[in-house]
Amino acid sequence: MSSPARSSVALAFGGFLALAAAMGIGRFVYTPVLPFMSEALNLPAGDAGLIASANFLGYLAGALAAASRSLSGSPRRWFLGGLLVSALTSAAMAATTSLTVFLLIRFASGIASAFVLVFATTLVMERLTATGKAGLSALHFAGVGCGIAFSALMVAVVADLSADWRMLWLASAAGTLLFLVGAAYLVPSHSLVQVGANGGTAGTVAASPGAARSRLRLILAYGLFGFGYVITATFVNTIARAAPALQPTEPFVWLTVGLCAAPSIFLWNTIAVRLGTRRAFALACLLEAAGVALTALTLQPVLFLVGAGLLGATFMGITALGLMEARRQATAGGPTAVRQMLAVLTASFGLGQVAGPWFAGLLHHATGSFAAPSLAAAAALLVAAALVIR
Repeated sequence: MSSPARSSVALAFGGFLALAAAMGIGRFVYTPVLPFMSEALNLPAGDAGLIASANFLGYLAGALAAASRSLSGSPRRWFLGGLLVSALTSAAMAATTSLTVFLLIRFASGIASAFVLVFATTLVMERLTATGKAGLSALHFAGVGCGIAFSALMVAVVADLSADWRMLWLASAAGTLLFLVGAAYLVPSHSLVQVGANGGTAGTVAASPGAARSRLRLILAYGLFGFGYVITATFVNTIARAAPALQPTEPFVWLTVGLCAAPSIFLWNTIAVRLGTRRAFALACLLEAAGVALTALTLQPVLFLVGAGLLGATFMGITALGLMEARRQATAGGPTAVRQMLAVLTASFGLGQVAGPWFAGLLHHATGSFAAPSLAAAAALLVAAALVIR
């Protein structure tokens, strides 16, 4: 393999480690840790939902901040700083039992996650495209699924050592720091190639009314996707623990999600080549709606794991397809326009995520189960599919 090719693979793997740490661990480790916290702290579902929503609210705030033109500095510095904050906030979760402090910590963690996603994705995809290796973006996005699988295995192993929920958070912080070191080494401060000075600036090309409507539908669909996936992604382990028939699946549920998510980007990239990005996005939303509904309606362990697998096999595919479509639509405006479009899309996603756990907590309090919020999430995914396919 030539040196530029090796450099491109190393760059994509650096992005892989960044997303594995900030998203797979920093964002999503809360799901497998939550049952241990709920049991030890007698944490009601409503409070658990608030903690999740605080993280997603921070994610929304971070995405909006990342879109600001006044935010100066190297994307590499921003995403590495975000990884450091992600590690520190995971460690801080072990130092308190206060709901208010939990909310503040997870809010800060959400900001860090958004910065890593926006700045790492902008930097990695821009450099891969410049070297003609844009297909390696699938390796970059696969970091989320592998990070989820890593977090599930880590929680299972540490919990098996009779560690309490605090040790689970400290182990998460240690894993994030380890991935931070790898990302810092693999993502250099300089570009792999010299890009011309005429890279473009935001606003150099005005969008036609049709293109503007297309972007708006994509933004709305992405927000509905955020709402639709996050309820199951937050509470699937809790659902498994609450039903005696499903309790044997609890150690394997989040692992199933992560293992199915890891190769999903390659799968959905292939489907997108055949069907087009928007049709692939819509198909993934339909399959995810089926998985979300299945976890809400079945008490059969195998079917429950199938539902979790469908969630894992689609949610990162939808995430990546949305970001790639947004980048395609904004490319004519230059690097700043791309960053802003990615950030706006991430903000819409974050808004849906903020509403999801809060809504699920309220509905759980009213109905005593997660069936109703899960079915509402499935309906949101169907609407997202309709918006994009149009």
